Amino acid sequence: MPRPTASAPHTPKPRWHYPLAAAACGATTVVTMPLHDWLEPVNAVMLFLLTVVLVAARLGRGPAVMASFLSVGLFDFFYVPPRFSFAVSDIQYILTFAVMLTVALVIGQLAIGMRQRAEEAQQAARRAQALHALAHQLAGALTAEQVLHHLQAFMRDQLGADLHLWQPGLDHGLVLLHGEDTRGPAPSSSLTLLARSIAQDSARPRAHHVQDEQGAQGSDDSAGTHHVLLPLTGSTRNRGVMMVSLPASAAPGAQATLRQHTAMLDAVGALAATALERLHFVDVAHQTELEVRTERLRNAILSALSHDVRTPLTALVGMAETLSLLQPPLSPQAQEMAEALRGQALRLHEMVSKLLDMARLQASLQGQRNHLPLRLAWQPVEEVIGASIQLLGTALARHRVAVDLPPDLPLVQLDAVLMERVFGNLLDNAAKYAPPDTDIRITLTAEAEHLLVRVRNAGSGFPPARLQEVFALFARGEPESHVPGMGLGLAICKVIVEAHGGHIEARNPEDGGAEVCMSLPLGTPPTIEPEQP
Repeated sequence: MPRPTASAPHTPKPRWHYPLAAAACGATTVVTMPLHDWLEPVNAVMLFLLTVVLVAARLGRGPAVMASFLSVGLFDFFYVPPRFSFAVSDIQYILTFAVMLTVALVIGQLAIGMRQRAEEAQQAARRAQALHALAHQLAGALTAEQVLHHLQAFMRDQLGADLHLWQPGLDHGLVLLHGEDTRGPAPSSSLTLLARSIAQDSARPRAHHVQDEQGAQGSDDSAGTHHVLLPLTGSTRNRGVMMVSLPASAAPGAQATLRQHTAMLDAVGALAATALERLHFVDVAHQTELEVRTERLRNAILSALSHDVRTPLTALVGMAETLSLLQPPLSPQAQEMAEALRGQALRLHEMVSKLLDMARLQASLQGQRNHLPLRLAWQPVEEVIGASIQLLGTALARHRVAVDLPPDLPLVQLDAVLMERVFGNLLDNAAKYAPPDTDIRITLTAEAEHLLVRVRNAGSGFPPARLQEVFALFARGEPESHVPGMGLGLAICKVIVEAHGGHIEARNPEDGGAEVCMSLPLGTPPTIEPEQP
């Protein structure tokens, strides 16, 4: 990638340009002297003007100005009578000299301007070609380190500058990206703090020019290093901060040239932001694809296990009950083993039922775009609670369920079948973790817009650090608990309650025990007309 040579109008020219301009004027004089008798003075003036144009186009402004004055002097000395003298016999030649000098200066200036514009056009073309090559390289980058490598190579080739790049970290801060060919000292802490503030203010992206108070590490130059910090703003969020650094020991005028290249730096920053954002979205798409495949595999396994295991479990429960009813009766030891077999089969059947329920709920959510289909109807909540208690049967044999109902409890719009599952899971969990012969209390309170339901037991409570995690799939309050379970009950409750537009959370009351609190929207129940006698 070619490195363009940036030139400015005030850039000093080499000293040999001036002798070369003088030699060009002398050569013009030598060529035209033998033709003095046949060449009109006006034609000689044209040749000298042509020399000034060539000097301006090839050697620059300073030599062109010198060639203008020198051409006027040579024309006066060799062509204006009296010849070989700077004396002027005809006053009209003064006007000729003035016009000749003015025309020479103007033509020289125009030639210099054309040359500068041509150089700028060539530089712009080379820079556009380099930016196109950089865009092609960044489009093929697979990692952020490769993006940094291409950016650093571009800056060294184009400006001879170093480049550093910060990226957002996991803690919403900035992390300096390290490349294999990173040169120069690491950014100071003050520059890192400035980069963080620029990243936070990236809603108005602009380049920030900073001059170090002291030289870079390892340099005694008091002028310091010039830095340009530019936020990399993507379409959705900030993708980092890019810093271009040019030490004071660089070529004269290079730091001023760096200020003039703000547009190029903006273009590079836009390409870098686009490349980093593309990598981010590629990672997100890859992660999403993995999650979808994992979810599909898990649902397939759950469905397969639930359907394939449920049938033999039902047969196993039936055979265990048949053993306990045989005539003549089994021995007490065999009868005890049959009852234990039946209990374990029922427990395993309950686990498989929960697996099947969770697989069915997740399949419904995926099919309805995270909206669980509900069969809503206005129901009295106390009847749903009573049906759940009846379904649990012997699971509540060692506990008394106390239900506190307000006298004016309104109807609630809900899916009775799904809410029976919610109350059944909550009561089952409360019975498992409560000491025997203790009460399980259900309290209902009608507020302005919600029905508040509390299910509380007298157990040891939830682990304080896992109050939010107990509703996750396959999560349990105590991972190594002796109480059997798979961590599906509360996860099913959360899915069903949130599908009703409600909220559920776990609490540890101050006076002990564990409590699950859920709120359901009340809405406006229909008016029930009293029956006519």
